[in-house]
Amino acid sequence: MIRFGELFLKSEPVRRQFMKVLIGNIRSALSSHEIEYSLVDNRSRIIVCSKTPEAMIPLLSHIFGIVDIAPALLTDSSLPALCDAAGKLASRNLKPGMSFAIRARRDQVPGFTSQELGAEAGGAVLESVPGVRVDLTHPDYEVYLEARKEGGLAYDIRIPGPGGLPYGTQGSVLSLISAGIDSPVASWMMMKRGVKVSFLYIDTGTWAGCDCTDNVLRNLAALSSWVPGISLSLHIVHAQPLYDLLMNDCEPRYRCVLCKRGMLMLAETFAAQRKIQAIVTGDNLGQVATQTLQNIVTISSSVAIPVLRPLIGYDKEDIISLARKIGTFTNNPGNTSCGVVPSKPATAADSSLIGDLEERLHMRSIIPSLLDNREKVIALNGKILSEFSKN
Repeated sequence: MIRFGELFLKSEPVRRQFMKVLIGNIRSALSSHEIEYSLVDNRSRIIVCSKTPEAMIPLLSHIFGIVDIAPALLTDSSLPALCDAAGKLASRNLKPGMSFAIRARRDQVPGFTSQELGAEAGGAVLESVPGVRVDLTHPDYEVYLEARKEGGLAYDIRIPGPGGLPYGTQGSVLSLISAGIDSPVASWMMMKRGVKVSFLYIDTGTWAGCDCTDNVLRNLAALSSWVPGISLSLHIVHAQPLYDLLMNDCEPRYRCVLCKRGMLMLAETFAAQRKIQAIVTGDNLGQVATQTLQNIVTISSSVAIPVLRPLIGYDKEDIISLARKIGTFTNNPGNTSCGVVPSKPATAADSSLIGDLEERLHMRSIIPSLLDNREKVIALNGKILSEFSKN
């Protein structure tokens, strides 16, 4: 049984469209793992039946838009059938000396109330498992019963899903992904809100630590496990000429600001080619020199496309906690250093000054040639399928 949350808040036409996408994502996930199943949309619940339900759990619990899932017994919506199911579940998992509660719901089923269902089912459990007691406040074990016009459901486990909106319902963005902690989390948060994400990695060549690309690929693979059955694409731009320019012809303290502006220019040009609507970054206010408010303003002024920063107000520990949950955090990232970073980067760069430096360096003129030198990587179901194909 699959429950979904805020889709209920949408207007009926929007809800139908979102449900269509959600069901399509569920089908893609199960089909990509060759799981045979049948699916029924009962408006308030989605029921997926399979001979291998245990194989569905890790997939369904990673699909955006799903609040939680529950392995359930299907019955008719009569009082005897639901009580019998409650007794069966309890006899498997409830032991003498434990306390239990029945959580009953009824929707458009005549003949009894939710309270009556709960009381009758509680009696059935007491008969099935001697030596247990009822505790509605802090029970050791709970049975959930739902009596609906489409049929009855009985379950005792609720496995959380990620929530959010179905992936693919909110347009498309381009994520500037890196080998670090923040940008994969920012990408995941946008994916959770239903946005289709493509990824761009700006490879700084010899100025990057030797483990940067491997970490980017690992981050991409981990993110792909949250959209099972749907591939994610990463474009790697080999941009060493830009960084050679910054190292040889730029005042050191302005390198980082100019670097970030160059990244946004590359992303904006690429996004325009693909009709992508916005750029996503992992910026977090005040975390590093380029993420002071003044520098964020200066960097953002280099492009006209919207730049989304979902982590802007997060503490670092909050970001790390999310990275652990997502699967992108590692204690041993290796060498992911950046050789372009100066010892004393500017924290409040003036936009007009930076614009003048940019013109003197002819930065915008080299953007098209950099984008011509890129490669594409595909990830699916937590794995990298292809590496470094020209595109």
